[in-house]
Amino acid sequence: MKLKIALIYGGKSSEHSVSCVTAVGVKSAIDLERYELIEIGITPAGKFVLETINPEWQLADFPKVSSLSPEVIMPLGGGELRLSSGELLGKIDLAFPLLHGPNGEDGSIQGLLQLCQIPCVGNGVLASAVAMDKSKAKAVFRDAGIQVSEHVVISRGDFFKDPKTCLASAAGFSQFPVFVKPSRSGSSVGVSKVHELSELKVAIELALSHDESALVEECIVGREIECSVLEYPNGELEVSLAGEIVVTTREFYDYEAKYLGGGADLEVPTNLSAQQLSELHELAIKAFRSLGCSGLARTDFFLTATGFILTEVNTMPGFTPISMYPALFEVSGVSYQKLVATLLETGLAKGSSAI
Repeated sequence: MKLKIALIYGGKSSEHSVSCVTAVGVKSAIDLERYELIEIGITPAGKFVLETINPEWQLADFPKVSSLSPEVIMPLGGGELRLSSGELLGKIDLAFPLLHGPNGEDGSIQGLLQLCQIPCVGNGVLASAVAMDKSKAKAVFRDAGIQVSEHVVISRGDFFKDPKTCLASAAGFSQFPVFVKPSRSGSSVGVSKVHELSELKVAIELALSHDESALVEECIVGREIECSVLEYPNGELEVSLAGEIVVTTREFYDYEAKYLGGGADLEVPTNLSAQQLSELHELAIKAFRSLGCSGLARTDFFLTATGFILTEVNTMPGFTPISMYPALFEVSGVSYQKLVATLLETGLAKGSSAI
């Protein structure tokens, strides 16, 4: 009998379309002789529906899950998945959340799956939530002895109550330029590079339109290096070769450069010494373990004159076949199909303990 796998994609997030395209890639790699797929889309308004993943979806077209598709009722407390019409879809053996950003990558969907007694692929509630909040994650990394950048956090309430004091705090801790970003976001949504004081207020307002708090962060000068981490069913971790983002015609590696092409080159793999690569792998594993990650993560660093500085651990990285996470494993000898198969096997092996 085939195992039922629920692919959950879309979501109430600014990264909705990114998730839809990720789902296209993952679906194409799953062994349909072993698994039966239940494709659950979440609309931009947050409605769960039964919608087949369209293999023609492309990010440039900004695909969206349709609110007209049949509504799915999640089995709180356990049991079978069903439609609002009453039709039963069966008991789910494993969920594969392919959600980016708030309401998916932040522990929300993992908590829902836990309440439904459905094991899931990848990271659980705590690791997802902490990694999503960049200021909270930095505290964990510092405690683990990993170097991170300096920053100031500005809450929405404080900013609109006393913007003058907040701006002074944001401008005073570091020389310009600085980066301003939502504390909890991904894919560089709402991120600005600020070169002078006159630009700071608008950048903070933009970041706060995406989250309850904004992170004002020092600008790190160095090579932007990433590596991928994969967990096998026996708990063993494999770290990929390193990749490098070389920004060419843009201010930084923003949403357009990541997903719409142009402005940045991806060197996969990149050139590091054996010592540098060994150090990078040690730091990636330390970051993965310090957050309590499970299944997968992409670890992002800057290589500076003083060593590696960790910028982020992404618990649900972009997962199209050409995204950095699978691309790094491809050059490391793990194909996209093998990567997806391993994540499913690890999720099944861990069961509910991964949640």
